[in-house]
Amino acid sequence: MDDASSTTGTSVHSLAHARDLSSVKNAETVETPKKPGKKPGLLVAAVVGAGLVIVTSWLLLQPAEITVITLAPRSVEIALSVVGRVQSRNTLDVRSQNAGQIAQLLHDEGDIVAKGAPLAVIRSDIEAAEANALEAREQAARVELARVQLALNRTDTLAAKGFASPAALDNARAAAGSAQAALAAATSDRRAAAARLGEFTVRAPMAGEVLLRPVDAGQVITAATTLFQLGSSDAREIEVEVDEAYADDLRPGMAARAAPSGSDVIFSARIAEISPRVDPATGGRSIKLLPDTSISLPPGRTVDVTIVLGVRANALVVPRQAIIDAGTDPRVYVVSEDGTITARPVKLDSWPSLNAIITAGAKAGDRVVLTPGQTRASARIRPRETQAPASIPGD
Repeated sequence: MDDASSTTGTSVHSLAHARDLSSVKNAETVETPKKPGKKPGLLVAAVVGAGLVIVTSWLLLQPAEITVITLAPRSVEIALSVVGRVQSRNTLDVRSQNAGQIAQLLHDEGDIVAKGAPLAVIRSDIEAAEANALEAREQAARVELARVQLALNRTDTLAAKGFASPAALDNARAAAGSAQAALAAATSDRRAAAARLGEFTVRAPMAGEVLLRPVDAGQVITAATTLFQLGSSDAREIEVEVDEAYADDLRPGMAARAAPSGSDVIFSARIAEISPRVDPATGGRSIKLLPDTSISLPPGRTVDVTIVLGVRANALVVPRQAIIDAGTDPRVYVVSEDGTITARPVKLDSWPSLNAIITAGAKAGDRVVLTPGQTRASARIRPRETQAPASIPGD
């Protein structure tokens, strides 16, 4: 009985102790602090985002930054830039006086030839045979004259001694005169035949360089066929074509600068000749310029030429990209002190210069928008200054 009671008390005590431990664990579980949540990170992100929105809004509300230039008067060279080609100052087309087949070509393109040098030979078998026959006839006439002259000498000697009659002497003298006339005729015929034969050898009419040889040996030609083109090798000129609208302002003697295309070597030249004829196909006039010093450029070389008409002082110059509607109603955007844009009509010089020359509508000190396509009239901008275009020859 007592043992049972003791056992029961022990069980109750153990149960109570277990309850106490459970309560302690629950209490510890309740009192344990929770891990940090994500709310502070969200707060930081929100603050940063709000800052970005404010900065972006501020930037968007700022006026756009546009490049401008300030007009300043300066001296501008009025010039005309064209492209020309080097050519020989004297050029000749060489043709044969006779039609026939080319038997031999003695020179090629690029060769330097002297005046009278043979260039080509045209086949002339018949003419050569005639020349040979006439040369033989001349030789026969010369032999006949020698025979008749001997006979005359003997007759003259015999007549002096009284062994030949005066009639015989007269006949001998007549025969000698006739032989002399026959020799003269034969000589003339031979020379004529030689001259005709010589025409079949084409010779250089002047000293120079072979620029062109458009034929080949064996080709049959006519008297109108060009065999060679010769150019003077010691003298060069430059030929350009200028639009008739600007050619009227050019005069012989005007200075020019020239440079082979793709080269930095510049040499001076002057206008030597202005053609009065306008090419109906191109509307241009031919202008020839002579270099001030000898140049060693080959014929056909492309040359960039700048013809100087004069210098304009106190000119206002802007890049052509700054002009709005340059062909119809030219205007520029002028920026005021507070950054407001105003469209201002201007007048431009009609000369085809690299940069536009303003003759009216703007003044020195005006700030002009360089890229009008990036803004509009009455807009406000933040002007960014840039340098005016350099004083380029030929502005």
